[in-house]
Amino acid sequence: MSFLQNQQPRVAMVAGETSGDLLAGLLLDGMRQQWPLVQSYGIGGSQMQQRGFDAWWPSERLAVHGYSFEVLMRLWDILSIRKQLRGKLLQERPDVFVGIDAPDFNLGLEQDLRASGIKTVHFVCPSIWAWRPERVHKIRAAADHVLCLFPFEPELLARHDIAATYVGHPLAQVIPMEPDRAAARVRLGLPADAPVLALLPGSRRAEVQYIAKPFMQAAALLKQEWPNLQVILPAVPALHDKLIALSHELGVAGWLRIVRGQSHDVLAACDCTLIASGTATLEAALFKRPMVISYHMHPWSYQLMQRKQLQPWVGLPNILCSDFVVPELLQNQASPRALADAVAQWLDGSAHACAKISAVQQRFTALHQELCRDTPTLSAHAIQKVLSA
Repeated sequence: MSFLQNQQPRVAMVAGETSGDLLAGLLLDGMRQQWPLVQSYGIGGSQMQQRGFDAWWPSERLAVHGYSFEVLMRLWDILSIRKQLRGKLLQERPDVFVGIDAPDFNLGLEQDLRASGIKTVHFVCPSIWAWRPERVHKIRAAADHVLCLFPFEPELLARHDIAATYVGHPLAQVIPMEPDRAAARVRLGLPADAPVLALLPGSRRAEVQYIAKPFMQAAALLKQEWPNLQVILPAVPALHDKLIALSHELGVAGWLRIVRGQSHDVLAACDCTLIASGTATLEAALFKRPMVISYHMHPWSYQLMQRKQLQPWVGLPNILCSDFVVPELLQNQASPRALADAVAQWLDGSAHACAKISAVQQRFTALHQELCRDTPTLSAHAIQKVLSA
């Protein structure tokens, strides 16, 4: 009897970092609707484990930052995990392997598994449209099917004979089309009528090292100009104490409010955000908030990434809109003064600023509508087709 008949497919999965864990959790929801007795195991986080996933290793073991030096420090441990995982999966022979993002880890593993006859799915198309286009050849060798978060990706992959399905972005379902700013401010204890700036310097330790300090310094400059400005920073729990210590070191602890988590409430409550490039910028766009996108990393890592960059934009909202809808200040451009001046353009209350904010909100609403799909169901149906092939 096949697994399609007995409704008990064995699905191996690897998810790296928090974002991958969230995506995998949604995918498991869809698969459980399709196959109530699905078995799942591999590398995963808390969202996956809450859905019955057997985590042989936790997702945190794969979390890295940067492109060269930061990764090299963890490389030996990561390669050891991948070697052990490959051996276990070749022995276990799951019905399908699903790699959730983490292409540097997953694509090589998928290629080996696929060569051995195990069907493979990659969830989240690597950003070959933004940088490192040569990865398309590795995707073609690695994946029987790719689940795509953005609508233009399946056509791009089809040009390279890679099967793919657009499943929408799960954040577009989670975030309301019209966020309730007033209710979010009540939950956070923020005044209803004061301007609110959200600082989102990233969720990794190295990002805090490079990004949090200039963000706080920029907020201090803005606070001088707008004394009633409320500044709030949602910190991932693991970095909360580090950010608190930095705020005291910079002399901003008296007015900078650092909360544990609650990033969605913070984005709903704010008037604009100073934000590190990454998935959080898409969240800010779905909350229809004007923003200034910034990033800073080790100089050599940045030079390596720049050489492989294909588009003039780095932030996801700008990439998806194919336009500099919001400003980007990267690396040496991201001085506290420059960041403060860019944020000030959203806060000054002039007719010009209000018109720009309205235009940004319209662009982001259209983007939200385009990304909103039933991701769990579409993903499970695509996997079913792979299993039935």
